[in-house]
Amino acid sequence: MLRSAAITLGLTLLAGSAGAAGEATKGEALYQAQCAMCHAPESGAAPSLVGVVGRKAGTLPGFAYSKAMKASGITWTPAELDAFLTDPGKKVPGTMMMIPGPEPAERTDIIAYLATLHR
Repeated sequence: MLRSAAITLGLTLLAGSAGAAGEATKGEALYQAQCAMCHAPESGAAPSLVGVVGRKAGTLPGFAYSKAMKASGITWTPAELDAFLTDPGKKVPGTMMMIPGPEPAERTDIIAYLATLHR
């Protein structure tokens, strides 16, 4: 009985942590619907997000970042992306992106998708 309860608890925790990490497949659809119009992989109105996870903010060649973004010192981790998308102007005062991102669960899925994009 105790062993069965331990296995059930372990599976519950595992499922919970997987859900907390986001679902890249859902994130891709959300990205296409909410982000891609500006953040196209090539020549969008905003910088490409391909390879954004792990990149230092304001450093993608070919995009004219705000002084604030260049000086932010941020390296884009999932946590930094989440904080920025929650309230871009609060995270980086002076950023050109003033539209907050989607609700928390959708943000998590989008960030999971972004983490799959590599140059």
